[in-house]
Amino acid sequence: MNSQRIAILTDSGTNTPLGFAREHDVRIVPLLINYKDGSTYRSGVDISTQEVIDRFATEIPTTSLPSPQQIKTALEQARDDGYSCGVFVTISSALSATHQTVCMVSRLVDDFPLIVIDTKSIGVVAGMVVMQAVRMVEDGVPFGELNARLSDLAQQSDVFFTTQTLDYLYHGGRINAVTYRLGSILNIKPVITCDAEGKYVVAKKARGWDRAIAAEIRLVRERAQRYPAVRVGICCTNNQDLFEQLETSLRSEIDNIAEVVRSGLTADLIVHTGPDLVGLGIQPA
Repeated sequence: MNSQRIAILTDSGTNTPLGFAREHDVRIVPLLINYKDGSTYRSGVDISTQEVIDRFATEIPTTSLPSPQQIKTALEQARDDGYSCGVFVTISSALSATHQTVCMVSRLVDDFPLIVIDTKSIGVVAGMVVMQAVRMVEDGVPFGELNARLSDLAQQSDVFFTTQTLDYLYHGGRINAVTYRLGSILNIKPVITCDAEGKYVVAKKARGWDRAIAAEIRLVRERAQRYPAVRVGICCTNNQDLFEQLETSLRSEIDNIAEVVRSGLTADLIVHTGPDLVGLGIQPA
């Protein structure tokens, strides 16, 4: 527990690195994964990323936000564990109702003031906001200043990702039919980002996988020029060689990197992207 007794909570869609979460007592509330047979699993608790991948051949499941009771239990547990207040960092409110539900539930928990941060993003970049929330608290930033500082950081953070196939994004309603058909027929790989409202938009289009990844790196490099120093994030399936290749490429293109954050894909995120995703993120350091 940090000296200010401020709990940090998040949902599994932020993809916060598990080692960091364990070390700093970040409380992760899992999103839910639902199959047609009526079974529901908590992401990362009852079902792993690999188990979801193994079942793709027979079914692409759906996801849903944590129940209000799950969120309420997590807040009450943090309070009962000795925390006096909390910060809950969520994935974009434009992509999930988790943010709105946390705001609603927070009013039902007595004696536990809560700040709810909408990252306007998802995946590795949202997780980087979680990590900075932890560091701000541990560095002694007062509770009353965290909302403004973390909201500003979220606005300055960008995520970019591309996938080998658009099937999963289309199945989950994340891209429209025109983008899906063009991409499938012409091998056009859209590089997707989140706009200022946190909605998915296409940042670039590239013909082929390698060009799409190169486009992501260029976008990150362009954003890096805005700041004296930056943190970059790399997210992909557990492929150590790919992590190394991406980090080498980023460091060769960007000379003001202060930190590189690596993360895999949580089970709930992989439902919407498929197993072959490369995501990059950037924020000021």
